[in-house]
Amino acid sequence: MQLNRPFARFMPSSSLLRTLAVLPLVLAASLAAAQQEPPSAFPLDAAGYLNEELPRMEAAIAARDRSFFHGAMARTVQFSERWGFKVKANPDLAPYGTCTSAVMDYVVVGMCRLTPGDDACEPGLAPRFDANVKQCRELAARK
Repeated sequence: MQLNRPFARFMPSSSLLRTLAVLPLVLAASLAAAQQEPPSAFPLDAAGYLNEELPRMEAAIAARDRSFFHGAMARTVQFSERWGFKVKANPDLAPYGTCTSAVMDYVVVGMCRLTPGDDACEPGLAPRFDANVKQCRELAARK
């Protein structure tokens, strides 16, 4: 079939069509692989994530670098999506609530340390975060 020349440039090549056809399968496989990790591995992963992020956060606070927190939020969202607790609670992670809370509060606590007068900065947040990080690390050490 001969295509009218002006529309031919909008038709994807056959290799592009094959790639687009395979993309949903690749995404499904990657999601299935992420879900294969047992929930008992979560505390170790969460503690590792926080151990990497907290020194970076401290450096950003010392440098008064607000831009750091944009990337920190993106990394936190990626981490929470990988474990399935970004939008709704993952019931498999219920025993590790201190870890999920610590991960989710990490960016807010950092921003509150940078700008303590913000409305989102409730007085009990930082001590609760510190306690959750400590308990999460203890859970991770048991695994």
